[in-house]
Amino acid sequence: MVLTHHDVTIVTVCHNSLSVLPSMLESIPKGVPVVLVDNASSDTAELQTLAHEHKATLFLNRDNVGFGPACNQGASKSETKFLLFLNPDAALQPGALEGLFEAAKRCPNASAFNPRILDSKSRQSFRRGSKIKPKERLRGPVPTSDTEVSVLAGSAIFCRKALFEKIGGFDPEIFMYHEDDDLSLRLREHGPLMYCHAAKVVHLSGHGSPRSPQIAAFKAYFSARSRVYTLTKYGHPRPKLNTLSSALFRLLSPDTLFLKRKRAKHIGYLKGAFSAFKDGGRHSSYVQT
Repeated sequence: MVLTHHDVTIVTVCHNSLSVLPSMLESIPKGVPVVLVDNASSDTAELQTLAHEHKATLFLNRDNVGFGPACNQGASKSETKFLLFLNPDAALQPGALEGLFEAAKRCPNASAFNPRILDSKSRQSFRRGSKIKPKERLRGPVPTSDTEVSVLAGSAIFCRKALFEKIGGFDPEIFMYHEDDDLSLRLREHGPLMYCHAAKVVHLSGHGSPRSPQIAAFKAYFSARSRVYTLTKYGHPRPKLNTLSSALFRLLSPDTLFLKRKRAKHIGYLKGAFSAFKDGGRHSSYVQT
């Protein structure tokens, strides 16, 4: 069976991402369906114009529903065999989709794929393991050919829509962070996770939203909550106490005193760890205070 660009939908979650989103959209071959799910950005007028220019489907959330839930929304609007969840600060390199399609044909039993992920200086970022399954960390040099991996990086996940729907998509109880670990573990129950060396994506990690003390604190808050929830979900001992201990350790770091953004981040993480004592970090139980 020959796969074409019409067999995949690109799903991207946005939150004040206009500084990077144009480059991502420019990298997508013409004719490939794109679904943008916006989580209550302040720049929706410009975003609507950009989506129209690139013939992308845009779904606007009135509230920030979280990364995983927004991915689920985008996937539900696709009509293709494959999905590629791509961060707004990532960009496909020439031949990336073709490489992923070829990998899918070579490995029909695989549940999902990661491309080769590079930074702006062409240095490779390779996901070796997960905090959920720390003993399964991959050793040795970064692979130079297709290989099975234990976990996928969430910046670019390629999978079959039917399987994604079968496992229930991203866990809606996870607002953001660790959702790719959880999805990876549930996907691999249905087949191996694969690294595709021929497909390349450049990812400007951490640039999907503005870099400010407020955003850093916001992200850190939910990072702590998600850590408690996912570690609890997979049976780790004392997830609340361990996350709180990690938060206190971070707060004692010297950069807390001298760097405003780091200070906000560490305080946000501590607040998130405390909040998870009440509800286990479940997003459905979260009430902002």
